[in-house]
Amino acid sequence: MFKKLTLKGSANASNQIKSSLQRNIKNSILTQYPKIKEFQEDVFPNKVPIVQVKCQNHVNLVLVNNEVIFFNEREGPYYPTLRFLHKYPDILPHVQVDKGAIRFVLQGANIMCKGLTSPGAKMEVDLPADAIVAVMAEGKDHASAIGVMKMSTNDVRTINNDIGINNIHYLGDGLYKSPTLE
Repeated sequence: MFKKLTLKGSANASNQIKSSLQRNIKNSILTQYPKIKEFQEDVFPNKVPIVQVKCQNHVNLVLVNNEVIFFNEREGPYYPTLRFLHKYPDILPHVQVDKGAIRFVLQGANIMCKGLTSPGAKMEVDLPADAIVAVMAEGKDHASAIGVMKMSTNDVRTINNDIGINNIHYLGDGLYKSPTLE
């Protein structure tokens, strides 16, 4: 999604949004990620406006203090950025890919089932299809990518063929290289 995104030339409209829309975005994010409620004041400080930036391909960025913290496509679900996920790693369930898949994940490739079921990979939590996950790399402490499960973890284990996770945002893509927006 962000492989070729450069924020400087792609941002169509950057504006502070109405307080009612700010509440809607904040409530949507808190509903989607209930673990954020513990540190809600840190994520959404009082008296600090939420800014929404509309980019190419119907991507909307959510900024607080000029830092991109969430994004979505069209009216879809909100995804945390990797920088935000590194600050609050427990908001998403984790899956781990083996060492052989790391290189491809960091180039934006989708994660194949074999990279999730081989030795060195872990899927400790049963997840449904369309679940948003943090993709961890074997031997690393922080998430390498954020993805969406294309099939459930049970199907990944039994079918063990085809794409298991769609890679949405990864280390080194256009969004990761532009952590703030002035």
